[in-house]
Amino acid sequence: MIAVDTSTWIAYLQGEEALDTRLLDQALADRQVLMVPAVLTELLSDPKLVIEVRELLEQVPLIEILDGYWKRAGVLRALVLRKKKKARLGDALIAQCCLDRQVPLLTRDQDFKNFVEAAGLELSI
Repeated sequence: MIAVDTSTWIAYLQGEEALDTRLLDQALADRQVLMVPAVLTELLSDPKLVIEVRELLEQVPLIEILDGYWKRAGVLRALVLRKKKKARLGDALIAQCCLDRQVPLLTRDQDFKNFVEAAGLELSI
């Protein structure tokens, strides 16, 4: 199982050919993708999103948020920020969700490396 960040989803939905989009395509075919709630929110926020794509996204199993998630995400973000590294709130929420469920994250966003260094987030590529 893998989780997929917004950056990879957008590239995939735009038909971009790259390693991460090919991995996402294969993982979808194998039913090995879990949706991070914050990522679903970001994707559904696009006012130009067509209904067929929305329905596809909504079919991907959603990762459940565990008790204490919001506190852990805040502590995680503080840990990264203390190291003077970039840690957007959305990225911290995505990273914590993956850490809680021990699911690797497929992303093209290099900022997630800060969560790898700080907390051992596993990236899929």
